[in-house]
Parts: sequence; structure tokens; C-alpha cells
Amino acid sequence: MNLRKPLDSAPTWVPATGHALRHAGVHFDAVRIGGFLGEDVAYRLMAFTDFQAGPIVREATGERNLYFLLPPRTAAAYAWPAPTRALSGNGRSEAYVGIPALRGTTWPLDWRSRPTLEDPFVEPGLLHQFVKSAVR
Repeated sequence: MNLRKPLDSAPTWVPATGHALRHAGVHFDAVRIGGFLGEDVAYRLMAFTDFQAGPIVREATGERNLYFLLPPRTAAAYAWPAPTRALSGNGRSEAYVGIPALRGTTWPLDWRSRPTLEDPFVEPGLLHQFVKSAVR
């Protein structure tokens, strides 16, 4: 098994402590998927990538959304099926995503999968394939 090297330092958009809101479309785009469907997609993606999927943020309250963080300006290239929602800086609206620190207390947010040097983002095409197969 090839273990990935964790980040020596956090990306600039990850807060040092707690959690913070970050503007989607600046440092990353995001795809939001709620509840069981989001967990199912995350599990499939992580199993396929040997648990090196790139950054996935999970909410512990409310709809229990998962946010799959993609490279900036990539989410709009795909037609995301309902009930998923792409969040990016597309000019039509602004969206913010809660980002937890890599360590310490971050409730109600946590990392389902952390960013690594090799996988700083979720691969958009792969995520799109798993979303399409999960909503069928």
C-alpha cells in the first residue's frame, strides 16, 4: 500500500484553529452533497482512490452535507445531477464553505478526507462519475 505524505503545512485556505468560512471559487470550487448520498459518494470515491480522495469536508449538524473540494474554476465544466450542487465563483451567486482546521476542535465540521501534497483537491471527473452512478 502506498501511503501518501501528509501536508507539511496547511494550504492557505485551511485555518490554523477551529473553522472558518472560505469563498468558493477563490481557492477551490466545491460540490455539496447532502446526507446519506454524500456519505455513499465519499465512501465509493475513497475506496476507489485507496483512501486518498483529496479534501472532503463533513458537517455534523443539519443536513449533514459533505463538501468535495475541487480545483478552482472546474465545477462548472460538469452537469451535476440533483440533488448535488456545485459552488464556485461563477458570477451568478456567491457561496461560502466552512473549512475546519487540520487539528484540534472543529465541531461541527471535520475532514472526511484531508488534502495531501499529492491530492490537494478531489478529481472533478472522477467525482462526477461517482455522483452519476450513485443517483441512478
